[in-house]
Amino acid sequence: MNATIRRNPSGKYHISILAETEVKPLRKTDSSVGIDVGLKNFATLSDGTVYSNPKFFRTLEKKLAKAQRILSRREISSSNWHKQKKSLVSMRKLPILEKICWTKSLPGLSKTTTSSE
Repeated sequence: MNATIRRNPSGKYHISILAETEVKPLRKTDSSVGIDVGLKNFATLSDGTVYSNPKFFRTLEKKLAKAQRILSRREISSSNWHKQKKSLVSMRKLPILEKICWTKSLPGLSKTTTSSE
């Protein structure tokens, strides 16, 4: 078992734990589905289900550009520079968190993936 502790730029600590376990084989199913991944739509399934592409980074593009401009005008290593850096890091994290929540909200996502044995 291994553990890694890291501090991200926003000042928060995270721990990653690696543990080895036995792999349990999955039961085989006779169902299959085709997935077409694209730019306009995130995914289109062979049964006609369409998942739209939410474009997470496009929604915050202007706010990120402004925050980066403000950071570039701060004196490096000053207290205001560190505050703006933290703000920018947390702002960059928002689309990633939205993407994780959106992915978990997709109905039956884990059911559509199967192992090929």
